[in-house]
Amino acid sequence: MSEAETVLDPVSDLGADPFLVLSGIEVEFPGVKALRGVELGVARGSVHGLMGENGAGKSTLLKVLSGVNIPKAGTITVDGRVQSFRGTADALEAGIAIIYQELHLVPGLSAAENLMLGQLPRRMGLIDRKALKARALSVLRDLGESIDPSTPVGRLSIGQRQMVEIGKALLRDARIIAFDEPTSSLSSREVDNLKRIVRRLRDEGRAIIYVTHRMAEVFEMCDAVTVFRDGARVAHHADIGRITQDQLVTEMVGRAIEDIYGYHPRPLGEVLARIDGITGPGLSAPASFTVRAGEIVGFFGLVGAGRTELMRLLCGTERATGGSVTLRGRSLRMGSPRRAIEAGIAMCPEDRKREGIFPIASVNDNINISVRRRYATLGLVDFAREAANAARAIRDLNIRTASGATEIRTLSGGNQQKAILGRWLSEEISLFVLDEPTRGIDVGARAQIYKILYALAEKGVGVIVVSSDLSEVSSICDRVLVMADGRLTADLSRDEITPERLLGHALPQ
Repeated sequence: MSEAETVLDPVSDLGADPFLVLSGIEVEFPGVKALRGVELGVARGSVHGLMGENGAGKSTLLKVLSGVNIPKAGTITVDGRVQSFRGTADALEAGIAIIYQELHLVPGLSAAENLMLGQLPRRMGLIDRKALKARALSVLRDLGESIDPSTPVGRLSIGQRQMVEIGKALLRDARIIAFDEPTSSLSSREVDNLKRIVRRLRDEGRAIIYVTHRMAEVFEMCDAVTVFRDGARVAHHADIGRITQDQLVTEMVGRAIEDIYGYHPRPLGEVLARIDGITGPGLSAPASFTVRAGEIVGFFGLVGAGRTELMRLLCGTERATGGSVTLRGRSLRMGSPRRAIEAGIAMCPEDRKREGIFPIASVNDNINISVRRRYATLGLVDFAREAANAARAIRDLNIRTASGATEIRTLSGGNQQKAILGRWLSEEISLFVLDEPTRGIDVGARAQIYKILYALAEKGVGVIVVSSDLSEVSSICDRVLVMADGRLTADLSRDEITPERLLGHALPQ
């Protein structure tokens, strides 16, 4: 990378008229310097990408912009005026809106009420329902959505909820809109719709910040990109067309990653798990498949194909209505996660923050929560053994945390995922089921997680990876099963796997 391609002055990045400038931003948490003198400039009518590994400082920077985190030092300038945010209301007043990955909506309220929350139209002291519906319909139609404004947000799809969040920003006349991993949970149609909206917002002259781990989106959507590492800005490219993906990856992780997938073939053992004719909620036909010892089996399909539902039946989260599961030649009585774990089947769920971790508990507690029964005598827990077990997992899995006592919710997504894996590695697990294991995780952490999966397979463990990422299932799996409309539609060996075949079998007939 030449000196001309890496410029650290935010104003010179954008010429004479930057709209948003952050200069010398510093944020500290106990024992951690989260942002170190960060410089960033975003122009009007542009989409500015922020890239970096989990924990690099991107989310912290968005929280500074939203008024959630108050910086220890530095300035924020919007349209030539220095701002001082004491809370989120100040940021909204300055015209800044953040569309977080975890949407900030009230599920029990209607789409219209969420859109207008904080500025509900009133008449004679009461909410003017007619005006509320009219304004909500206007903004939703402007976004190309046919959502009924009276529908509770909890009944909307993720993509529809996201449009409600964007509508909130537009109703508040936000001039700066930041998107945090906006496509991580969307269907392909919803992704296309979001991209259309982002381009429209850019063309209207708004300043757009776009945080994502998906390389293809950065090169498709962004005009410029800034790279963060360890709380500092390490590179900026005013013209994304002049850089390569390899260059961006190297800047993010501080080293070259020739092949993040790192696949290598290994000898496979006998059939480890046999699922025969399993039926239940979410499936339209009985499902049968096998997993051999040391095999990594992928499950691919579009949103709603039934992949997650099948895994929940296998792991006892949902009760199967028929069929059988055999593990290491022994027929299992399923029906609850506890029975599955005791039998040797463990699941890392798709929604790790809601279903995988205990957010206000420590890293130590999250790793030990399942195995705690082994460290207790007469109801008394041996905390020294627990601490040693957690320390071993933190070391072996390279979990980046200040200590085992740190609340797990403060860790990045990749480190939370590794802690969940550490929990199950403390058990005697024969079959690992991972649902979207690298969703929202940066390229460096993904490479580490793949190494963990290969190491498990080398030990003869069976691994199931459910993923909507074509590159992922094509690259790390020995075999891929495809689902559509709640049923299995293909079982492809590694030599048979191509993106065209995977998509062809995944499309509903």
